[in-house]
Amino acid sequence: MLIGLVRDSMLQCFCHSCKAPLDIVAGQRKGNAPFKKPTGKGARTKQPKKVKFITTEIRCQEKSKGGICYEVILAEPTAPKRAPSPPHTGPTQQIPIEDKLREAEQRRFTLESHKIAALSAKLSKIEEVARKKDELSAAFIAATRESLDAKMNNTEEKREAHIAELKNKLKEHLESVEKSRLSLEQQTEEVRCAVEEKLKTAAAQRDENIKRMLDRLKEHEEQAARVRQGMTERVQQLESQIQGKLDQARERRESLEREQKEKLRNYNTVKIAKVRQMVDECATRDLLVKKFEFDKRVSTAELNRQREIQRRVQAIREHEKRAEIVRQKKAAMDGQKGKGEDQNILPVENETASSG
Repeated sequence: MLIGLVRDSMLQCFCHSCKAPLDIVAGQRKGNAPFKKPTGKGARTKQPKKVKFITTEIRCQEKSKGGICYEVILAEPTAPKRAPSPPHTGPTQQIPIEDKLREAEQRRFTLESHKIAALSAKLSKIEEVARKKDELSAAFIAATRESLDAKMNNTEEKREAHIAELKNKLKEHLESVEKSRLSLEQQTEEVRCAVEEKLKTAAAQRDENIKRMLDRLKEHEEQAARVRQGMTERVQQLESQIQGKLDQARERRESLEREQKEKLRNYNTVKIAKVRQMVDECATRDLLVKKFEFDKRVSTAELNRQREIQRRVQAIREHEKRAEIVRQKKAAMDGQKGKGEDQNILPVENETASSG
């Protein structure tokens, strides 16, 4: 049922002016004959019955690799229904359905032809691009192969030249090594012969030298014995001389010590007297200086004392003068007060006398 609804909703007329399904128009409905145009002058084309279509929505979603899930959503049409057109009084000119179908078929064919032409153009472009790509890749491969072949040939030539050069150098080195080896062997042979001859002559010379050295050693021992005897005699003589000189030096030192002690004793007495005299002179000098300073200080102190006494006497005199002035002022003030009291006392006495 669902498949039939989807098929009916998708198979519609291409004119989109009528809402008749395509199978009704094309005559492909089950058990129905193809639609025929009515004949007659006064015949009018009748609109087919309106079929209620269900709007569908198909959603495609890839659930897994290689698998696709389709969701078909059915819903009522949301567009409002058109109001019925009022009846026309005049004759209406309607386009026949066959013309519409023919035009729709032509449009479909033209669209398909355009699509096929576009697809063929795209395919031709794709083929051209693929051909150009193949040509470019082939040219690149050929150029790369040629460059690699040239590089390999050049490398091979260089390697062969390098190997040949190394072989020549190695050959020359081996020849020089062989020459040096031969010369070294010849030199070693000559040196060996010379060493053998020298060893023979050295053995003879060694025996002679040993004999000479033995004779020299004997002579040296005899000479050493003579020298040792002479040295012992000389040492004994020197010891006797040294002992005599030591005795003389001891006596001389004792006499010098006695003389030094006597001189020191005399020097000490004279020096002590001089030192005492100098100390006495210094003491008297210091005493005189101190006495002079003391007298000077005493005189200055006496002068200062006299000045202080005079200053204090002067201050006392000034104080007495001020005191005398104050006493005089006080006496004058007391006299004025006494006169005032006498004047005040006289009227009182008169009053008492009158009252008595």
